[in-house]
Amino acid sequence: MNAKMKIKKEDIVMVISGNFKGETGRVLGVYPKTQRVLVEGINLRKKHTRPNQQNQKGGILSKELPIHVSNVMLVDSDKNPTKIGFRKEEADGKSTLVRFAKTNDKKI
Repeated sequence: MNAKMKIKKEDIVMVISGNFKGETGRVLGVYPKTQRVLVEGINLRKKHTRPNQQNQKGGILSKELPIHVSNVMLVDSDKNPTKIGFRKEEADGKSTLVRFAKTNDKKI
């Protein structure tokens, strides 16, 4: 199940299914083992905390939880959700693998 994920940290993604469908956010973390991504401002849940040394008051905190990678799509430069492709590009005699958006064929 440890498949390589096409979505990377700092990418802008759009949620395509679930309670947050249609919302966009920046990827804060990628977890390939569980096939999940942590997206800024998406899948917020309340966590009740007791007072402690770090948080003197305690109370209710909002926290993002990871969502499955199949529920998000990368957003291209035209702000549309897109699939991701890979291609080799030659530069200075070196071949590099580059990600590109399949909707507008531009590099990511």
